[in-house]
Amino acid sequence: MATARSAKEAEGGIQKWKKEKEEKEKEEEEAAAAMWVGEEALRKARDEGPVESKLELHPLLNRWALWFFKNDRSRTWQDNLHLVTKFDTVEGFWAMYSNIQLASKLSSGCDYALFKDGIEPMWEDSRNRRGGRWLVSLAKQQRHSELDHLWLETLLCLIGESFEEHSREVCGAVINIRTKGDKIAVWTRETENQEGVLRIGRVYKERLGLSTKTIIGYQAHADTAAKSNFLAKNKFVV
Repeated sequence: MATARSAKEAEGGIQKWKKEKEEKEKEEEEAAAAMWVGEEALRKARDEGPVESKLELHPLLNRWALWFFKNDRSRTWQDNLHLVTKFDTVEGFWAMYSNIQLASKLSSGCDYALFKDGIEPMWEDSRNRRGGRWLVSLAKQQRHSELDHLWLETLLCLIGESFEEHSREVCGAVINIRTKGDKIAVWTRETENQEGVLRIGRVYKERLGLSTKTIIGYQAHADTAAKSNFLAKNKFVV
């Protein structure tokens, strides 16, 4: 009886050992297969390069360039002007805006300028020479409460072509950070296009949320260049 029980236990032990051996071999085979798959994936990634995420981009009607000006009196005006980046999609705009310093954080004497690609932010550019600007002047205390909002809204007006058919008249926009008070301006290409200039001014004022009592003026670049900003006469007002 004891012998029969011992034989049965021995047989059970053998079966258990065989089962454990089979399970171990299966695990080793699976591990080897996984290792091969992993190595194959690495080889494929090495040969094909990194996989790029295919995001759906939203193109803008125009390509835009962001410029930065920092006043250094030891250098020429042109040498103080630097091209930062260009973009032509909505995603490109937000990537740019999210990675630059807010206008309210810039030092006095610095400017940002956003212009259509190919137009430089200076009066001398042939596409600016005959034009002018809608100018919004801000008090010093508005820098930390309103400046960034107004500048962002200005940028969105430009890239979103908010002036409809008159958007083709828009060259760009500039923000000047100054000790006595900051300024934001939208530049247009043709001062004599009264209909287009006035339409742009009215839409711009509305988009900024300015009250009807607030008056903004349009100055021709030729007048501004000939006189100081305080003396340049407004050609139009809204």
